[in-house]
Amino acid sequence: MPGSHGSLTKAGKVRESTPKVKGRERHSPIPRVRNKRNFHKRVIQGQVVGVRK
Repeated sequence: MPGSHGSLTKAGKVRESTPKVKGRERHSPIPRVRNKRNFHKRVIQGQVVGVRK
């Protein structure tokens, strides 16, 4: 392959100089916890999950 896509001395310069952006806060629990909670409600307690009355 002739040439290259840029020198290695420039690698990562832009990402390092970019300010860190704070991630969003989760409003619902993470999927593993949510699935465990839903399983407990459905199978162990016998309730219907996800239906509002």
